[in-house]
Amino acid sequence: MFEKLKNMFENKDKKIENLVSFLIILIITLIVINKILKNDEMEKVDYENTVGVELALKDEKINYKENDDNLEKRLENILSKISGVGKVYVLLTYTESSSLVPIYNVNSSTSILEEKDSAGISKITETENIQKDVVLEKDGKLSVEKKIKPLIEGAIIIAEGASNINIKSDIISAVEAVTGVKTHKIQVFEMEE
Repeated sequence: MFEKLKNMFENKDKKIENLVSFLIILIITLIVINKILKNDEMEKVDYENTVGVELALKDEKINYKENDDNLEKRLENILSKISGVGKVYVLLTYTESSSLVPIYNVNSSTSILEEKDSAGISKITETENIQKDVVLEKDGKLSVEKKIKPLIEGAIIIAEGASNINIKSDIISAVEAVTGVKTHKIQVFEMEE
């Protein structure tokens, strides 16, 4: 068979004619194979339904008012127990407010529709529907995945014993350990008498 093909293309006069014939036969063969494999009917429609619980994204937070004085009061209480500190007042500043990240019940469905016309051109249509509902507990309160505490920006401490450099250093170290605020953002002042 290879000999016949080789002989067909060796003859220079019939070389172009044979090449064109070969290409026409190849194209017809590909069209017939495509017709056999092609299904003119509409393809199966796939549905995928998902029901689940998804955590809210960070930008979908629900803000709430929390008693931010709690940390300040606890710091005042603990700092006043350091030897030589005496009475203390603490002010903390925050970069953002506290927020809750609720849990969402997510219902999603996806449908894919594939249509083929008689020319063999395929058209795929995909539709996705997503419904998010906030999950509530039995008592009607928001079901929360996590609380995001506010970030502490700085601290001002006024203490009776702040005139002593060692006591001032102890106060700064204690506040840094509890809050994570850098020492240059913690200011300690002596309380007026």
